[in-house]
Amino acid sequence: MAEARVEDAQGRPLSGCPAEKARQMLADGRASLVSDDPLTIRLSYAVDIPERQPEPASPLAGERLLLHICCGPCATWTIQHLTQLGALVTGFWFNPNIHPFSEHERRRETLAAFAQQQGLPMVWEPSYEMPAFLQVVADAPQQGQRCHPCYRMRLQRTAQRAAELGYSYLCSTLLISPHQDLDIIRDEGHAAAEKHGVRFYDENLRRGFAEHHRLAKEHGLYQQRYCGCIYSEWESLSKDAATRSRA
Repeated sequence: MAEARVEDAQGRPLSGCPAEKARQMLADGRASLVSDDPLTIRLSYAVDIPERQPEPASPLAGERLLLHICCGPCATWTIQHLTQLGALVTGFWFNPNIHPFSEHERRRETLAAFAQQQGLPMVWEPSYEMPAFLQVVADAPQQGQRCHPCYRMRLQRTAQRAAELGYSYLCSTLLISPHQDLDIIRDEGHAAAEKHGVRFYDENLRRGFAEHHRLAKEHGLYQQRYCGCIYSEWESLSKDAATRSRA
């Protein structure tokens, strides 16, 4: 069905209407003809058009943000999203939980290559503090219990570096994973931020989880099979062994 263009009495464009209806309005004197081709009519009365409300400004617009990155794949969608919100993102690597050292280096090198490809500035914590990590989780080796001090250790260091280097915000790619405890990450992030005088951006980023797998594959990034620590590695290997024994 042909559609006519419609303007209000002030010449502002409105939603179109069927051409037959437009011709009837012309015949009834409720509109005047603006153009035959394309058929355009102007209403004889004003229409109250509500003003479009501007989108609320992102709190990150123009802000320098130090992003704790646990691995390259989790960085893909997260960096893209935070950049779209207007943040000036710098990555931060500090993951003493990752075991063994060869795995730590493989993940670090994967991130380094991706950061270089994307032009992402990075801050690298130079030391591998595995003994300190084992000390803070020694009393809570069970999954869930050990994650809390692990989050705290990494987010406290991120907040400390953010404050030292003049960043307004910190955030973490841990927020993208449904395998991590979102509430505890938020609590620890805000506590770390308050201690060091910065702000923690705590958006639930899990809606990007599926897309981050696609992006990681697209960029050819190494994708690990366990969270990182020696306990999660043991749990992953135990599950694999159990699966093989049932086969």
